[in-house]
Amino acid sequence: MKNTYFFAVDLGATSGRTIVGHLDQDKLELRQLTRFPNNIIQVSGHFYWDILALYNEIIKGLKIVAEEKIPIESIGIDTWGVDFVFIGKDGELLRNPYSYRDPHTVGAPEAFFKIIPREKVYEQTGIQIMNFNSLFQLFTLKEHGCSALKSADKILFLPDALGYLLTNHMVTEYTIASTSHMLNPQTKQLEENLMEVAGVTKEQFAPIVYPGTTLGTLTEDIQKQTGLGAIPVISIAGHDTASAVAAVPAVNERFAYLSSGTWSLMGIEVKEAVINEKSAAKNFTNEGGVEGTTRFLKNICGMWLLEQCRKESKRIAAYSYDELNEIALASEPFRSIINPDAPCFANPESMIQAIQHYCELTEQPVPETDGHLIRCIFDSLAMRYKQVFKDLQDMAPFPIEQLHIIGGGSQNELLNQFTSNALGVPVIAGPTEATAIGNVMMQAKACKMVGSIQEMRSLIRSSVQTTTFEPKGTGLWDNAYPKYLKVFREDI
Repeated sequence: MKNTYFFAVDLGATSGRTIVGHLDQDKLELRQLTRFPNNIIQVSGHFYWDILALYNEIIKGLKIVAEEKIPIESIGIDTWGVDFVFIGKDGELLRNPYSYRDPHTVGAPEAFFKIIPREKVYEQTGIQIMNFNSLFQLFTLKEHGCSALKSADKILFLPDALGYLLTNHMVTEYTIASTSHMLNPQTKQLEENLMEVAGVTKEQFAPIVYPGTTLGTLTEDIQKQTGLGAIPVISIAGHDTASAVAAVPAVNERFAYLSSGTWSLMGIEVKEAVINEKSAAKNFTNEGGVEGTTRFLKNICGMWLLEQCRKESKRIAAYSYDELNEIALASEPFRSIINPDAPCFANPESMIQAIQHYCELTEQPVPETDGHLIRCIFDSLAMRYKQVFKDLQDMAPFPIEQLHIIGGGSQNELLNQFTSNALGVPVIAGPTEATAIGNVMMQAKACKMVGSIQEMRSLIRSSVQTTTFEPKGTGLWDNAYPKYLKVFREDI
């Protein structure tokens, strides 16, 4: 394999990075060029993303590439799902996009289902009902008479919008479109009856392309700004979880994955979408993967709980992650347990108070110390993982032998061990940089440096270090699980 470099843009809901991936002698190495915050901006009661600030950070990274004379082959961009940008007839952005955490969509699914029944929507899309999905965002904007929606000539999901700013070409990448709640995973087309109720048309979306498609090359203006040439921009698996799952270093199909970050996404990789009464009742989702696969999964509130507590409390923020694990481990297990996905934890003014209030309402001891609070979060996440894993085992078309934890959360050894204990199966943690690795490897696949996802995963296994956690004390977790189910509430 020749000595090759790729430029990856990895944008999460709290921060972003530009990275250079280096492939040499069947080994992959990553080097972070820049890291920057991705702040939600609150204006007049709404929450926005600053897309031009993100674009500017990409340009900064590309300038470093030019200054250091790194011979990159291509560029790939991945982001979180569901959010989108309106483009006017003149090709200009009409306004900053709303964040999925904006509260304007509260109650939107229920209103939508009065027009098209919930069962019909799930039958067409196989998507988990979450009020911030693109379908419900658009529906809400239509109902509120949004001027940007009325003026929109095109609607681009975030990685596609950033790709457009770099190349002046528009596409709708399949994996990111699959998060919208408007795409049929069987026909792989947008459902026009759903779009009609949401106030949009199929013509407002660019043609659907699949991971590995060349979007275009850097515009002449950007070439002048950065000092680079006409570098190709590849539509990789634009949804960050799709890129991350492509980087799971699995040896066969009999695995589940947990992409652990601000969100935790647990699922399996299947050849055909799983859409039936059971998956609908359990509110599982079917999203697009690479090579025509489907990611059958459940969105779970992840490290958001801890991140918000650290943001709120200077004392908690002062702890290192190792120290947080120590005080959690020293605290009484299963003293207080929450449902991490309860609505009260979506975007509260005080996450600490929200956790305490949940415990009060469910007649449990209220977390009084930092150790109580962190142990509550870790115990609850592991229990929630156990609950979702049991559902996956029930619906998977194959036996699930292990769980791969990827992403930033894979570094938390205590939570990894708790998860293995709770699930009763081995947990393989790593790679931490799964999303960036998947981004780079899909660019390599587009350049024909690897031929299949199996080859990708083989190369990744030889390039990254993983840690295996074996189940311990599973009886304690099995005994505590009924308490979790007893206090599990979805109405708080």
